[in-house]
Amino acid sequence: MDIKDKSVIVTGGGSGLGAATALRLAKAGARVGVFDRNPEAARAIAEATGGLALVGDVADEASATQALEKARDHHGPLRALVNCAGIGTAKRVVGRDGPMPLADFERVIRVNLIGTFNMIRLAGAAMSTAEPLEDGERGVIVSTASVAAFEGQIGQAAYAASKGGIAALTLPIAREFAGFGVRVATIAPGLFLTPLLAELPEEAQQNLAAAIPFPKRLGHADEFAALVAHILDNRYLNGEIIRLDGALRMAPR
Repeated sequence: MDIKDKSVIVTGGGSGLGAATALRLAKAGARVGVFDRNPEAARAIAEATGGLALVGDVADEASATQALEKARDHHGPLRALVNCAGIGTAKRVVGRDGPMPLADFERVIRVNLIGTFNMIRLAGAAMSTAEPLEDGERGVIVSTASVAAFEGQIGQAAYAASKGGIAALTLPIAREFAGFGVRVATIAPGLFLTPLLAELPEEAQQNLAAAIPFPKRLGHADEFAALVAHILDNRYLNGEIIRLDGALRMAPR
């Protein structure tokens, strides 16, 4: 899909991988809706991209519906959704204080997995009625899993489960949405220099980077954004989970 002048929504677009993606797609001429729960972050990236700030909760039906409607009214029919919104937690299932609180597990699943599914179902419905473009394509949906979906470490049970769920959604939804002319793909990033990792001491960052075969460094957010742009552009990419990790395979801890 040629993304120029097309409406795109990026969830979690106020920071990290989402912000880099919003900036990259705006540079390519897309009309970007920056969906984030942080109003200031959403407005800052929307201003930088010449786009639209969409504030809300991806896991809330009413909030997500309002965001899609606002984007449609300002930018026209939705052609691409990039799901970057997500949270993490580091807790053992059974720790020193006993079992992991169920509410902690539920929170991660709600934001990461249910939020992604909520946005996919609403975006898919919107795209299904749009006018077809080249090859009958009506839209593209890109979600963000993680290498933790395949090699979750100790303390990552909730996060790994949420990202594993996103990976598992990819093929069945791609098969279903094929009837609409909507492609579905997922990126599973490894260790990226997001704001969270950037807060770690330099020594800690270097220790993490040492585990990556090549290149021996943390990933850059613009490298993630470049892959999103390629998925949108390449009409034969569909139903795939693409690892972006420098050949990293996570150790147990």
